[in-house]
Amino acid sequence: MQRWGIVGAGSISRTVVPDLASCRGVEISIVQSRDGGKANAFAQEFGISRSTGDFGEVLADPSIDAVYIATPFATHHALANQALLAGKHVLVEKPIAMNAAEAADLFAVASRMRVFLMEAMWMKFNPAFRRLRDELAAGRIGEVRSMRASFGIPFPAELGSSRWDHARSPGSLLDQGIYPVTLAHTIFGPPVSIHAAGSVNEDGVDFAEHFTLEFEGGRFAQCASGMTEFCDPSASVSGRRGWISLPAPFWARTALDIHADSWDVMFREPHRVELGQEGNGYVPMLREVVKAINSGTCEHAIHPASETIAVFHTLDTIRRELKAKTEPPTPQVPAGQTTSPQLRTD
Repeated sequence: MQRWGIVGAGSISRTVVPDLASCRGVEISIVQSRDGGKANAFAQEFGISRSTGDFGEVLADPSIDAVYIATPFATHHALANQALLAGKHVLVEKPIAMNAAEAADLFAVASRMRVFLMEAMWMKFNPAFRRLRDELAAGRIGEVRSMRASFGIPFPAELGSSRWDHARSPGSLLDQGIYPVTLAHTIFGPPVSIHAAGSVNEDGVDFAEHFTLEFEGGRFAQCASGMTEFCDPSASVSGRRGWISLPAPFWARTALDIHADSWDVMFREPHRVELGQEGNGYVPMLREVVKAINSGTCEHAIHPASETIAVFHTLDTIRRELKAKTEPPTPQVPAGQTTSPQLRTD
């Protein structure tokens, strides 16, 4: 029996916890939140025997085998690092960290401590996503040449979304854009060049971006994310003999449309594949995490450390481009001049 601790009692935990509780061989033993009262109410609602406002209490409990971290993502690296060093297996909500260096650091710690670590990228375990990969591998649409994916949904600042808080979970790229980037990496691998533009507010929080990822052989991915307006949250992958669409929201749907085999199928009656959803959609991922922990591995083959870190390298590059295009250029000092020129006042 794996005994789990839940770290964070927000909206994500409310959808993940019932799915985790449904997995065979799992017992959710404790929930922790900075607000002890919130943790207690969460525990009562979901039938969890213990609650606490002290993260250290969770880590110090030798009966807890694994923790699921669903706090504001600016805290993910610090909390996950503490849990790993305490010898706990760790599943961290996406994004696992704020940048590639933080992500690589966590996986290095997990390897050293010989415990399991994974970013909770549930999309990659979704039945429709796995069926997409199978169809592409089988050559259903021929050689894959391009893809398109967006995740743009308004999250108004006045409603209290943490996405607007620089100290908590800032920006749309790490929260939403990570899905199109992960899809592109899964299909093509790391890009050879990146072109990005978007909007960043005065606090440095990105709230809209669009970017093109280019890959070897002229292949490309066109992506966008944002939190001030809608941007069609579907995806499609195109090849030389057709294309496959993932209806909105592409990261969560359990259906796909295959436009291939004939002109009629492509344009009039695409082949719809409907796959069942288990629980709130997280069960396939959580079941695999439980199995991986039982097997003694430190990472999962579907979403391993190398792929997670590679995605963050791309996200880091996109953010650098956004910053460079939204900040005024630094004045260049002419050659041979080491100080600012004196201004005439006469």
